[in-house]
Amino acid sequence: MARQALETEQKALEINLDDSIYGTFSEIGAGQEVARYFFQVGAAAGTIAKTMSAYDKVYSDKIYGVEASGRYVCESRLYKMLDHEYDLMESRLANERPGTNFFVFADTVSAINYTRTIKGDGWLGLRFQLQPEGPPNDIVLHVKMLDNDNQLQQQAIGVLGVNLVYACYRYHHDPEVLLQSLMDNLHDRVAIDMIRITGPDFASLDNRWLSLMLVKHGLSEVAMFGPDGQNVHASEFLYKKHVLVVRGSFRPATLVNLDMIKSSWEQFRNEPEVDPRRAFLLTEITLDNLSASGELDEKDFLDRAEVLCKLGQTVVISNCEQHQKLISYLSDYKVQKLGLVLGIQQMLEIINEKYYKNLDGRLLASFGELFTRNVKMYVYPAMQEGSAELMRCDNLPIPEGIKFLFQHLLDSGQIVDIAKFNPDILHIFSKTVLDMLKRDEAGWEAMVPPKVAKLIKERHLFGFPSEQMEFEY
Repeated sequence: MARQALETEQKALEINLDDSIYGTFSEIGAGQEVARYFFQVGAAAGTIAKTMSAYDKVYSDKIYGVEASGRYVCESRLYKMLDHEYDLMESRLANERPGTNFFVFADTVSAINYTRTIKGDGWLGLRFQLQPEGPPNDIVLHVKMLDNDNQLQQQAIGVLGVNLVYACYRYHHDPEVLLQSLMDNLHDRVAIDMIRITGPDFASLDNRWLSLMLVKHGLSEVAMFGPDGQNVHASEFLYKKHVLVVRGSFRPATLVNLDMIKSSWEQFRNEPEVDPRRAFLLTEITLDNLSASGELDEKDFLDRAEVLCKLGQTVVISNCEQHQKLISYLSDYKVQKLGLVLGIQQMLEIINEKYYKNLDGRLLASFGELFTRNVKMYVYPAMQEGSAELMRCDNLPIPEGIKFLFQHLLDSGQIVDIAKFNPDILHIFSKTVLDMLKRDEAGWEAMVPPKVAKLIKERHLFGFPSEQMEFEY
């Protein structure tokens, strides 16, 4: 049965009328929009212990402490707000209101400014109990505002905040519904590109799966998680960095994948315009790749995630089949130099796709969107089918009508071959490895990194067979 999306005022009133829920609202920037909804619908005394806005930076620092980065709209600021306000809530009201589920809502938001130099984004979080006197849970998210007006953005934050409080208390048993409900009454007004849920009531929840759900349900086109499996946001670690993105299927990650990562990373860090101390490596899996066989296989995604985390990778899950969307997303964080790594076959597909879809004269514009000033593509070679000859950029079968443009990109250094690759492993293909490991056929282990082979066997990833118990009858 489809879930009925309630109006924002209905949600706020329902929470206000629930005597078991009581908490504090602390909001920095963009007004007290979330608390205002709860006040306006009535019966707010049943929900609100305190509201505050430490708008002045000096006051804010005195209450929550100074940020090392000097920023106020950041993840660490949000956690300091949650820590401070929840400690106060417990120390002042625990004995006064037994049997109550306490919460603290916090946000730190920067709405669009008059000159449009700030697009509008923020961090929202809720620390909340689901059992009186029990340990709390945390939900933290990052939002990008899409309205082109300051007041509309403030209103959107108010709606999102109400959705967040309501979702945590009404949909906590179903994280996918919880996630989808955050967008109630906000279609095309916000994008949520990071969410993290932690706490004893969510101990079995894999936050990497939440990243996949963000992209699957269209809350964002890009989400990321680190080697520790925790979801992360680009603003916290990619700002003004040099970034290399390696796109692949990683099903499973083979020696070829590892060689592609290592050789391109070395080449990228040695570029004269790249500061290796400020360089960062990402691996990317796209939604279309995950859905190549039809339905999206969530277990298959988590298997790939397990392997990439084991290899120490920070992973991007995206709906950016076209690289332009990823380039645009990263540009918001002022990435200095962006390298995109792909196999030679993928390179040929991009060239053909852009050529045959833009025969109406938009060819130059289409390539211009992809090859901006700070973008370079690194291309990994492959063996030509039925031949011992390597397929590289200089012998790629480019359509005649685009050869001049492709040559220009080669001459300008915006497309380059990966130089130091291992030719002895180019016979390894992920599909072959996958078929072999599913049958537990000898030899597949030598085609993947040793730690990957061990992990696949221990956790029976990608359909690796479990041992069958034998019974006597």
